[in-house]
Amino acid sequence: MLSISFNSVLIIAGIAVLVPLVCGLLPRLPIPGPALEVIAGIVAGPSVLGWVRADAPVQVLSDLGLGMLLFLAGLELDTERLRGPLARLAGSAFAVSAGLALLCAFAFGLAGQATHPLLLAIILMSTSAGLVLPLLKDAGEESTGFGQLVMTAAALAEILPIMLLSLFFSAASTTPEAQLASLAIFVSLVVLSGIALGRARRLDRVGELFSRLSDSSAQLRVRASLTLALAFGVLAFRFGFASILGAFAAGLLVRIVDLARGSPHPQFRVKLEGIGFGFLVPIFFISTGVAFPLKALLANPAALAEVPLFLAALLLVRGLPALLYTRFAGRRRAVAAGLLQATTLTFVIVAAQIGLADGKITPTAAASLLTAGLLSAILFPAAAQRLLPRAATPEPADAKDTG
Repeated sequence: MLSISFNSVLIIAGIAVLVPLVCGLLPRLPIPGPALEVIAGIVAGPSVLGWVRADAPVQVLSDLGLGMLLFLAGLELDTERLRGPLARLAGSAFAVSAGLALLCAFAFGLAGQATHPLLLAIILMSTSAGLVLPLLKDAGEESTGFGQLVMTAAALAEILPIMLLSLFFSAASTTPEAQLASLAIFVSLVVLSGIALGRARRLDRVGELFSRLSDSSAQLRVRASLTLALAFGVLAFRFGFASILGAFAAGLLVRIVDLARGSPHPQFRVKLEGIGFGFLVPIFFISTGVAFPLKALLANPAALAEVPLFLAALLLVRGLPALLYTRFAGRRRAVAAGLLQATTLTFVIVAAQIGLADGKITPTAAASLLTAGLLSAILFPAAAQRLLPRAATPEPADAKDTG
């Protein structure tokens, strides 16, 4: 009988409990939870204390956590934001980012950087929307025009790099024509599935059945949604793409179908986020830190020198185009938007893993990029927070002046 140890999983679970406690006890700590989880994984992993190793149970749960993270990202994507003048402004800024990313990647290639130029360009044009939203909420900006602009830009910089990464670096087809054909077929199947599910969702009997079984032990909505995520992940893999593309598409589709009747279930997302952010997603971030080759990075002066260069490239590629927002939001907020757009961590981890599997990036270069992503998640939101006013705390009713 195969002996499997869950010691590492237990320690990672303990870290997943400890990190939010630290963040709660130290609310002014300028480190987002996901970045702190990666750092904790580095400390607990083989590079420092050696308490945890990336064994089979950790790897399986980490892969599920990555899929769940992308599923939840698709679930959070508000497609209504991708329309109108704000979307056009954000799209123009992203087009400038894409051009700057290609120029930076080409410059790194001329300097002898071993990472595939297109892969590096795709990484540099990404933004972690999940790290941006909490800061906007803290500043009371999530519903303002400025907040909507930043979230639209972050959504574009999340979905487009995922599609580009899947198309160019995880597709099994060997020619661009075959890759595009595979992507078109996959997208067509997703759209057809969405149409079928949307029509079924509008049937009164189906809606009544889902409503009746959603809050019982059956938890039908949750089961059906996670099954759809798994199905789309397997479908994407069968077409030669990364499973994360399927998970992201499933999240987006579940959101659209759930809103089809205009009255989404009030606890549905809470339940999914409980499974994801309560268990699987933290394991993904912590295990990323466990697998981080800190010793190899420290032993390579060239790789260490690349960290500030990558960080500067992120700020240039995603921060500079935000100056286009000056007329709409003012210079101070445009600078804050640039800092938020330059914040990326999740996509760096995902792209580095795919690049390593395909041989498009070296382990030390992946470590340099991940370190730059960690620093962007720590430094840039903290700097943006200084430029944005915090939301005023509502005064208790009994503390108001009664005259």
